This record gives sequence, C-alpha cells and structure tokens, in this order.
Amino acid sequence: MGFLKNIVRPDDSPLKSYKDFWKWFGDNERVFYKAIKEQGDVETNFFRKLSPKLNELMEGFWYEVGMCDNNTAELIITADGVIKNIVFVEELIDAAPKINGWKFTALKPALDIKDVNIEMAGYKFTRENLHFYLNEQANYPDEIDISVVHDDCVEENKSPIASGVYIFLDNYLGELDFAMVIDNLRIAERSEVSQKLIPIEKLGAYLKWRQSEFIEKYGDSRHDTENDEYSTLSAFHEDDGSPLIAVINTDLLNWDNKPSHPWILQIELPYKAGIGNGMPDDNTRLLLDEIENDITSELKDIEGYLNIGRQTTKNVREIYFACIDFRKPSKVLQKIQKKFENQFAVSYDIYKDKYWRSFNRFNPEL
Repeated sequence: MGFLKNIVRPDDSPLKSYKDFWKWFGDNERVFYKAIKEQGDVETNFFRKLSPKLNELMEGFWYEVGMCDNNTAELIITADGVIKNIVFVEELIDAAPKINGWKFTALKPALDIKDVNIEMAGYKFTRENLHFYLNEQANYPDEIDISVVHDDCVEENKSPIASGVYIFLDNYLGELDFAMVIDNLRIAERSEVSQKLIPIEKLGAYLKWRQSEFIEKYGDSRHDTENDEYSTLSAFHEDDGSPLIAVINTDLLNWDNKPSHPWILQIELPYKAGIGNGMPDDNTRLLLDEIENDITSELKDIEGYLNIGRQTTKNVREIYFACIDFRKPSKVLQKIQKKFENQFAVSYDIYKDKYWRSFNRFNPEL
C-alpha cells in the first residue's frame, strides 16, 4: 500500500475531545476519501485540513494515509516514535466510529518483510542487504543491544544509512514493537564486524523470544517503598557555585530487579520564585511538593511506579519515577499539566533505561 505522509509538524493549539474530532472528520470524510482515492489535490483537500484539527487535540499526532484496497482508505495515526504520545494515539483510534470506506489504525503496523523495500538518499534497504548481530554485555544481560549492518555502509554515508535503517525497522517490526523492544541500536560497517552476521528477517522472531523471556522473568516484580531509606545529597555547580540538592531512595538504587521497571519518567518543574541561589522560596516549595504528592497518589509503588527521588537546582525541580509501563504515566502527567498550567510549565519525558543508568550519578557505590 502506497502511503502519503504529512511532513508538517502541527502547531500548539487548544485541546478538543476525541468525539469532536471524529464528528468533524465524519462531516468531511467524503471529500477526504475522494482526494485520496483519485490522487487529487491531497495536500489542499486533506493534509492542510487534517493537521490543524489533530493539533487541536494535542501536539504530537502524525499520520499516514493511503488506499489499502480499491474501496477502502486507511488513516494511520502515529506518534512518530515518541513514547509519551503512544497512549493518546491509541485512545484516539479507539474512539473512532465506523465509517463506510475507511479503516483507522493506531501506530504503524508491522509489515511482511517481503513488502518492506525502502529507497532514500540513493540507497536501498531490503532484506537482501541488511543484517544484524548481537552486542551482549555481561553486566546488562536483559538489554537487547543490536548492531545493524547495511552492505553499502561506510563511515562517509553512515548518517543517511542510519536514517534508512530506522525507517526500515519501523515498517518491518511495527511502530510499537520498534519503540518498546530494542534497547540499543547501532549502525555498523561490514569491515568492522568480526562475528557472523544474521539475516535481518530473523530479527522479528529473535525479539519476540527475548520479550517472552523477559516477561517470564520479571512479570510479577514489585517493590514496596514504605520502609525504604532515603539520602539527601548536595553539591555545587562548578560554573557558578549554585547549589544542587537531591533526595534519593537509596534502597531502590540498589534493588536487584531494576529491569522489571524499565520506563523512566522524568518530570521538570521550572519555577521563578526563589531565594536568590536557584532554590525555591517556601511558597514555591510547598507547591512543588503538592505536585509531587499528586503524582505519587496516582502512580503507586505497589502498582509498578517507583518514585526514585527528586533533584532541585537552578530554578528547576526534576522528579524521577521508574515504571513498569509508559501509558498510565503519560495520562497522569497530562492531567497534572492541565491542573497546574497557571502556576508551572510542567514538562515530562518517558524513555527506556532497564538498568537505571540515568541515576548512576546519585549512587555513591558506582
């Protein structure tokens, strides 16, 4: 199926409900369908109308559209690999009505590798010229770390080759699995490889096996933080001497089952009111604590959301959680953003770090 892609990142606009979006789409779907089926002025009659409307829901929705058969147009809503937006893409598609002649899909689906043939920057990416090998590390046995080799890759073209490999894997594995399963991905030249290369078409089966082994090993792991010990750490920035204060759950940092909670939620709370050295004044500190308490009340340790601690410095407080999944934290933080939007510009990110190496700086034993 040939897909047309929007390449304009949507602007920041007010939110509306999924129901309102689908009502608008239904009112216009015949015009959209005709433009796609007849390959008319798709830019004017579809892209320019759809992009701002998606943006009214939230920033970060992307899409692809095409005819999946002679009579059915398919609209794929994608998060473009941004983990924290995946759940909202899924929710939007779950709310879609049945519309004759349309198929609505959340996230780019996995394709048969025989159908994945990418051409970009003058290079082809197929199952014939792509291979992979494993990078195994004894200290991090649960990480899936692979290198992909393209037959034509050399140092001078590694950047465009890397872009093509990412697009190939996104289509071959599907957007969700590509974002969730691989921990580290590297691009390598044939000349630097000593081990036997594995055909890229075997990667899907390998990843499914590794994921099933991981779930069997860690599926029921939970940690109760009620009696954990916390440490207060302090330091000064070399550039200006401003203080940094962190309160960290040291028991968690020494926990053996870190990979069971591989998703790191990092929240940033910038503030203006301070006491002159980048630290919050009393009123601001109380508000910052209130936000953290609100988050913790919804992201409970026994349910798989562990509050690792917080760091305060240079008019920014950062709060850290290790999570069993990324969907609930995304929804909780979106709600927090709305609740406190008149007081703080709350921002957050979610990324995978199975061994919590992001927090090695807080662990004196490392």
